[in-house]
Amino acid sequence: MSDAAKKYEFKAEVKKLLDILVHSLYTSREIFLRELISNASDALDKIRFESNRGTEIADKDLPLEIRIEFDEKKKLLTVTDTGIGMTRDELIANLGTIAKSGTEEFVRLLAETKADPGNMIGKFGVGFYSVFMVAKEVIVKSKSFLSTETGVEWKSDGLGEYEIAELDEKFPRGTRIEVYLKDDASEFAEKWRLENVIKKHSNFISYPIYLTNEKINTVSALWREPKSSVKKEQYDEFYKFLSYDSDEPMDVIHKSVDAPIQFNVLVFIPKKSNDFFWHDRENYGLDLYVRRVLIQHKNKDLLPEYLSFVKGVVDSEDLPLNISRETLQENIVFTKIASSVSNTIFGYLSDKAKNDPAAYNDFWKEHGKIFKLGYGDFANRDKFLELIRFNSSACADKDELISLADYASRMKEGQKEIYFITGQNRDSLKTDPHMEIFSNKGLEVLYLTDPVDEFVVQSLHTYKEFEFKSAESADSKKLSELKNVEEKKSGLEDLNKDDEKHFFSLLSKMKTILADRVEDVVKSARLVDSASCVVSKDEGLSASMQKILRMTNKDLAQPKKIFEVNPDHKLIRNLIRVFKKNANDDFIVEVTEQLFESALLQEGTLEDPHKLIQRLNRTLEKSSDWYVEVNKFE
Repeated sequence: MSDAAKKYEFKAEVKKLLDILVHSLYTSREIFLRELISNASDALDKIRFESNRGTEIADKDLPLEIRIEFDEKKKLLTVTDTGIGMTRDELIANLGTIAKSGTEEFVRLLAETKADPGNMIGKFGVGFYSVFMVAKEVIVKSKSFLSTETGVEWKSDGLGEYEIAELDEKFPRGTRIEVYLKDDASEFAEKWRLENVIKKHSNFISYPIYLTNEKINTVSALWREPKSSVKKEQYDEFYKFLSYDSDEPMDVIHKSVDAPIQFNVLVFIPKKSNDFFWHDRENYGLDLYVRRVLIQHKNKDLLPEYLSFVKGVVDSEDLPLNISRETLQENIVFTKIASSVSNTIFGYLSDKAKNDPAAYNDFWKEHGKIFKLGYGDFANRDKFLELIRFNSSACADKDELISLADYASRMKEGQKEIYFITGQNRDSLKTDPHMEIFSNKGLEVLYLTDPVDEFVVQSLHTYKEFEFKSAESADSKKLSELKNVEEKKSGLEDLNKDDEKHFFSLLSKMKTILADRVEDVVKSARLVDSASCVVSKDEGLSASMQKILRMTNKDLAQPKKIFEVNPDHKLIRNLIRVFKKNANDDFIVEVTEQLFESALLQEGTLEDPHKLIQRLNRTLEKSSDWYVEVNKFE
């Protein structure tokens, strides 16, 4: 090596990462070898790609392979590949700085959640640095595939600096990583341990991996094998290798297509949803191969984003080997493959929903949160509609799920709309005043407890000929025309003409009291057990949607609601009696304010509850005086 070695400092985020890896993590240290082999495989993919498109490359007769050697006495492990190699600038860019945008997020999540580093290192693309979990010093020697470049050496102890120098000796194309192991990591210079790690994590690398001249990875690409010849254990092993998941997959979808285009697809649905999806939105996609050659890792155009939980590979016979990432989307064959892969997933899920509803519900509970984001995929709208699931008022508990087809099959004669109501949970929705008329009419209502659910149904707009309709803005007159399944429970006699006249006068008084806070105060046709409620104007936004919009825009004004009053409630009947005697009694103001603010509180749009609480406390104080007096307490 030349004496002209130059020292450099790691970037700040790399220092932070190395500090965590070197000093904090002692579990799953074996994954460092998986990452080095994966990087070597990527380098071999790149040199094969350059060769296939006719680029002039150095040492073109070198076999494409990975060799691993060890020296127990020196505690030395060496990983060598004959891949694309690196120039001096590439060494600095790849090993001295952060090339992946997810690294800082990796450091933050690892520090905060104490998650499994084996999973996270693979997902966040910071694999090379994991070598410092076991190494006290690392030397990387590399020679670029460009014949005009000389070999270079990178050296570091992982403590803050690295140095780079030119290699004097003739070094073949590729990269050799010399890992000088820490004393407590000497096991990684033993054959049995290395063989175990390679078979566990790198069995499906498409290039031969030699451990002291013995080929270790002997398993073929499963997606190329006939489905009937592949065992469940092989699928499980391949899935774990591909996804870094410790669990076996929930589902395996393996299909070969011969016409009109030829390709193989092997994809998996995980048992658990991806915890990091919202933190690392770009970390998804299927691996795209052309005749066993990896063209693109995590291609995001083979499946829509709302199917991003699907992991796997697609291997085409008809795409050109030298196709660029930029021209993939414009390629007709690729477009047809992507469409066919999506249809394969939809077909599998449809069969699962039909033949094993319980298993499909398990799928939905894990992946439904992401899947339902497909409400904007109009090309697959009909398939999507049949696959989404909801809890509803007809379900026995919060865990039961129904399809829209289930709902439609139970619709009442004359029912033209699919009703839904939004809220935090099933228990709160069951007692919502807006539900009373639906219960009285025996009408099923979808319970939407996920904030995105309302966006879903509002965007879909209809299912078959039925329109989605919020229970808050449903037309009570139309609902009243439907037959009751049970009689009203108030136990009060109907209002006589005089009382009815005073009731409508009372409503006008209430409108004056509430002034511009309400759109109107009207007689309710939807309430049975409650005294009052607020409703949105027809086609108005629900309370839940208004809350979401106001979170993003604090200056958004509170929309006026219609205040509905139930004349068949005991409190309102008493209020009529007070009104008949003295229309200006302060008690009317007190009760009106309390009922209105209680209705806002119940729907979650009351901005300041202090007045309501003070008023309630005053009422309780007065009622306690009455109670003590009536019961003659000393």
